[in-house]
Amino acid sequence: MTVVDHAPAQPAEAGPGATAPAPELPDVPRRIGGLTRSGVLSLAGAAASGLCVAVLLFGEIAPFSGSLGFTVTAYAAFLAVYAVLTALEEDGQAVRDRVMTVVLWTAAGLLFSALALVVGFTAWRGREALPHGNFFTQDMQAAGPLDPLSHGGIAHAMLGTLIMIAIALTITVPLGLACAVYLNQIPGRFSRFVRTIVEAMTALPSIVAGLMVYAVWILGLGMQKSGLAAGFAISVMMLPIVIRASDVVLRLVPGTLTEAAEALGAPRWRTVWHVVLPTARSGLATAVILGTARGIGETSPVLLTAGFTAALNADPTNGPMVSLPLAVFNFVKSPEPTMIARGFGSAAVLMAIVLILFAIARVIGGRGPGHQTKRQARRTARASRQDVARYARSSPPRGAGNCATSPNAPAPDNGDSDR
Repeated sequence: MTVVDHAPAQPAEAGPGATAPAPELPDVPRRIGGLTRSGVLSLAGAAASGLCVAVLLFGEIAPFSGSLGFTVTAYAAFLAVYAVLTALEEDGQAVRDRVMTVVLWTAAGLLFSALALVVGFTAWRGREALPHGNFFTQDMQAAGPLDPLSHGGIAHAMLGTLIMIAIALTITVPLGLACAVYLNQIPGRFSRFVRTIVEAMTALPSIVAGLMVYAVWILGLGMQKSGLAAGFAISVMMLPIVIRASDVVLRLVPGTLTEAAEALGAPRWRTVWHVVLPTARSGLATAVILGTARGIGETSPVLLTAGFTAALNADPTNGPMVSLPLAVFNFVKSPEPTMIARGFGSAAVLMAIVLILFAIARVIGGRGPGHQTKRQARRTARASRQDVARYARSSPPRGAGNCATSPNAPAPDNGDSDR
């Protein structure tokens, strides 16, 4: 019997000139997010250095002047110093990551500041008109430029905007989504041609859309200026935006979902209706909002096709109608302070309407694919329980299929016939 020695082998003795192996250092993951003490100090030091460099260049060394040049110089010096300070502790990849993070945060801050400035300035200039209740319930039929803010309002413009955008959405949403589905699901030469036309129409000037509807609907067919004609013109402006954005969203739907649905025998239309569109619902809602934001602020097509009136008109097929952008345009042209206040108040109301429509679209669109609200989760669980109960009622009891036999069924072959 052979005995195997499992004792670990002893390393050979090192010679006099051999060096001991270096100990292995543990892998420490690099932190790529969050704030650190050194990062905050580097940002503060770089900001101070950039400011000092700009002050020296514009005040002592170079004959530079201008606030814009001072800001750009200070920011460029800040980025350079911050990159140097970060390079003292990190490698090149981390330096590029930190610098680009600062650049992106700066761009986001500038965009948010511009948005806050526009909204705040509009609301501040319209603060005199917004507190009056008649501003939202009356029209300008019995009010003039010299009347105080306690007389007249923008009820006719608010109603006209809602009617026009409702007509435009009624036309744009089904046509836009259907065209986007066609471009996404039926590739070919004609679909490439349609995509090219859609991309070209996204840059269509609004005055051209108004002139087209004016020439065809009013001059050609003899119809009168109305809210319906304005809705047609607005839908021409909204349609390419909705199609283009919806096409991009539908491209993001994984192809494995449609392949799985078709592998189960579902036809193409059922796959699109039950798989593709529900998956992209949140993105499609955003596409509709982008088109609505483009159409709700149009002025020139409304002026050409709907005319102008100071009275309330709820019939989009009869008589002129006015929208909020057109009312703002006419209010701010007046030299009277009360009319200018009405104009800025109308602009604030227009922004509020866009925000409300955006919130409604986000509620309808829901969350992204794979994310359900509590209500949707409860609805899915209730549907699953109903399916289980239905399957239990329709399926035969366990073991019944082995006992019940048809009278005309052949006798089972147990293998005794050949014996």
